[in-house]
Amino acid sequence: MYDEKKSYANKYLVMYIRKNDLDENRLGISVSKKVGNSVVRHRITRLIRESYRLNCENFNSGLDIVVVVRATAKGKGYAEVESALLHLGKIHGILKKEEKEVQ
Repeated sequence: MYDEKKSYANKYLVMYIRKNDLDENRLGISVSKKVGNSVVRHRITRLIRESYRLNCENFNSGLDIVVVVRATAKGKGYAEVESALLHLGKIHGILKKEEKEVQ
């Protein structure tokens, strides 16, 4: 995954993607001990997983996604983590186009 060197980063996260030839996405999350103790690392992992779960319909399918957490994400709330995840999805071009409602 890391050898393909297709990654983008922002202040809190680094995202690697690769096609997986499946109909679904697979999400991997990596949090180093540099980020904090196990309580902090698991909290960030849960925030990323929940952010992806609530927005998974916005992502294109057939991808392996690996998210590496940076130390600056320590102590951040759900809104910041979700924003960072969606920002990286937008940069990678893996978010589906939003359909505009006609009124």
